[in-house]
This record gives sequence, structure tokens and C-alpha cells, in this order.
Amino acid sequence: MPIAETAINMIFDWIVDRGLAGDDEIALLNGFCERCVAAGLALERGTAIIDTLHPLYEGRVFNWRRDGQLERAIVEYQSSLEGEAAETWRKSPFYHLLESGGSEMRFRLARGETTDFPVLEELRADGQTDYFGMVQRFDKDKAIGEMDCILSRWTTERPGGFEDGEIAALRRLTPALGLAIKSTSLTRVAQSLVEAYLGRDAGRRVLNGKITRGSVEKIHAVIWFSDMHGFTSLSERLATDQLIPLLDDYAEAAIGAIHAVGGDVLKLIGDGILAIFEAEDPAAASRAALAAERKMRMKLEALEERRLGVGAPVASIYVGLHIGDAFYGNIGSRDRLDFTVVGPAVNEANRIASMCSSIGRNVLVSSAFLEALPEPERANFASVGRFALRGVGRAQELYTLDPIEAASAG
Repeated sequence: MPIAETAINMIFDWIVDRGLAGDDEIALLNGFCERCVAAGLALERGTAIIDTLHPLYEGRVFNWRRDGQLERAIVEYQSSLEGEAAETWRKSPFYHLLESGGSEMRFRLARGETTDFPVLEELRADGQTDYFGMVQRFDKDKAIGEMDCILSRWTTERPGGFEDGEIAALRRLTPALGLAIKSTSLTRVAQSLVEAYLGRDAGRRVLNGKITRGSVEKIHAVIWFSDMHGFTSLSERLATDQLIPLLDDYAEAAIGAIHAVGGDVLKLIGDGILAIFEAEDPAAASRAALAAERKMRMKLEALEERRLGVGAPVASIYVGLHIGDAFYGNIGSRDRLDFTVVGPAVNEANRIASMCSSIGRNVLVSSAFLEALPEPERANFASVGRFALRGVGRAQELYTLDPIEAASAG
């Protein structure tokens, strides 16, 4: 029997309302399926799939089951272009649907319509009697990366499968659900991109509207500059297929350590990293920066062991730390902006880091940074002398971690 038109309209209105409100994808799918069931549609399982634009994974799968017995409601999948994932994808009904150019497919599982598709046999064996799949395609010139469509599938375990009215209701409602999911997914893409390329805090600020050129604020923060020892010679003797993985591995160790203690990475400059640790309490910011440095060293030890074990080249990282005032925000031209920090403190941190190679140290800190630390932790540092830093008006006394004191404190 057909689903009541009033019920369909109510579900449609709910999708529009929650899509505009910005509900996440799993909330949209769950709410949609629950309302379909309440309207009399014998829906047992529902799945929506959308590709995305993300540095780590290709897309996301959202699942719903009427009995709630889900292993994972959300699955993030990596590239389906190679390896086992590619083989699994080619055996998928969705792959067949997209290759055929069609817009929907139906398999009456109870009748044995599972040929060539292992997932259909699994569904039949699990008690599902009917399978209805759809694709909502986007215009090619409006696609973002691989996000060019939304796939959905719906199953029932009712003997005899879906009724004609239920299929008609799904045809009517699923495109609206797809539009709502697309809207939320596009917001997620924007968040992922700005955080990946600008940094977590800077990305959030940009999405919150901080995009006006010259819109900056004065902050007091620890400035972190790190670089790789001997990168120029490494880049000259290593092939690209060795150099890029090396950079990625060492950046992962440093950035992971910075993020783990609440720091924000603002810029990757070749093999270098600019980060800040902002806190109302300068002692807390300084301690966080030192915690990041310790975590990074631990990660680097494990990384070196792993890379040496497979005959891959290794390197080391040096760090300069300073604390002071800086201007944080949008700087640049009308059509090309950078969200970063500038000011004398930033320049000073850069010069301090560059001294590491000159005097053979892995970490150097300024006297201002040392003074911001609580008294007990200052004992872990030893002076390495006073130095004239390029572009800095006065000589600076620099300090490094005393290996013996630092080991006992760690």
C-alpha cells in the first residue's frame, strides 16, 4: 500500500529543516530512517556514502539498522583505486551502477538475485529480502575532488520485499536526504581543508569570519621554530621517492607532538615548522612547548629505529623557542592572504633556531622563555653563551637543555 502523502511531506519538511540547521550526516540518516519506519515503510537497514576531499581518506559511509546492532555507524575509507580496497569496490553493486550510468538498482534477495555481488549474498544470508540502491549525481563542473555523487541503499526483511509504494517514497525522499548530507559534508570539507592548510586554530578563526585583510590581534605566546639538520645536503643526494617520505615522517613526528599538548602549527616552510603555544599563563605555554619538544624526541627515536630497520635515510630536528608579543591574523594582498604570526618575537625565534646548527645544539631557548618557566624547571637548562642574532638589535644569551638535568627531570 502507498505511504500516506501527508507522511511523506512531513519527512520531506523534516529533512529540509534539519539540513538547514546543519545536523551531521549520521543524525540526518537516523532521523530519516526512523521517520520512514514510523510512516509505515518496512525499512530494516539504510546506508549513505559520499566521497570527500581529505588528506587521509577518500570518503565516508553512514549506516543505520532498525535493530541498532551496528559495528560502526560511520566508516571512513581510504583510496579505492588500488589494492584490496579496489578489488572490493569493483565487486560492489554501486560500482556496477556507476559504470552502467544508471540511477537506481533493485535486487530481490529472497529470489536469489545476488549474482556476482558478495555483499548481496551476505545481506540475504542475514535475513534481508530486498535491496534498493540509488545514486544522486552532481554536475561534473560542480564536483569537489571525488565528491561527485551520493550513493544510498535500503533493505527490508519483509517477506516479499518492498512494496511499490515504499519504492516510490524512497525515490521521492532520498534526493532531499542526499542534498542535506551533501550540505553537511561540504561544511566538513571546508573545515578539513582550512585546518590542514592553515592550522587548527587559524582554520577555525577563518571559518568564524576572520578573513579581512589586516584583521590581526596582539597575542602573547611561545613561538616555536624547528628545522631539519643538513636538509640541503639531504635534498641534493636523495631521490624524490626517498626525500618526500622522509619529510612526511619527520613532520608527522613534530606536528603530532605539538598538537598533542595544545600547540598550533601555523606554517610548514620546506622542512621547517612555525608553531605557537598560546596561554594566559606564560608558564603554562612554556611548559607545553617543552612537553612538545620531549614528545617529539621520543617520536624521533622510534622513527629512527623504524627507518634504519628498512634501510631508509634518517635525519634530526632542531628547535628554537622564544616567548613574546606577536600579531596574529590575516596579512597579504587582497586576493592572497596568509593567517600567521609576525613581529620581532617571531623573527627572534627564527634566528634562535638557526643558531642550533652553528653551535651544534638540538634545542635553544631565549632568556625570556627561560624566565617564563617555573623555577624548578629552569634548572634543566644551561647557558651556551651570548650571541649576536642577525636582525636583532642586542646580543642574546641562549640556553639549552642540560642532558643530565633533563634526563633526571624527565
